Amino acid sequence: MNRTATLAFAAAGAALALPALAQQPKVITLTQTACQFVESENGKMHGFTASKKEDCVAVNDKTAKERLAQAKPLELAPGKYVFRVTNKDVPYMLGFYLRGEGLIASQTLPSVSGGGLEKGVTKDYEIELKPGEYVYSCPLNPTPNYKVVVKN
Repeated sequence: MNRTATLAFAAAGAALALPALAQQPKVITLTQTACQFVESENGKMHGFTASKKEDCVAVNDKTAKERLAQAKPLELAPGKYVFRVTNKDVPYMLGFYLRGEGLIASQTLPSVSGGGLEKGVTKDYEIELKPGEYVYSCPLNPTPNYKVVVKN
């Protein structure tokens, strides 16, 4: 193969690789501790403790409204994402649930959910987000519904 053909072949290969790279999902890292997602509350760990779901229900009855008022919604562009969720130190199995906010949005926007997050375990939840308003939470480690806004 001559030099011109080699360069053309290499350029064609690079051009084919660029679209694949552009479509790689962006990773959003979230850490669960008792009754909360740390990053969702501006990185503040409240130090809540829980040995069962009902412990977080009681904590959130008292504190969720104030905590959500301080939380900044996650603002994202439409596209492919991986929500990488870790159970840092909760002694029971957790999960993750991302869905459209409200009745209509929950029926029309994409969602992702799953469980199996034992203490120290990290799992990936892949989704392609479309414009709209979403919330995410953990129903097993009841957390507030943290907001995600997806817009162009």
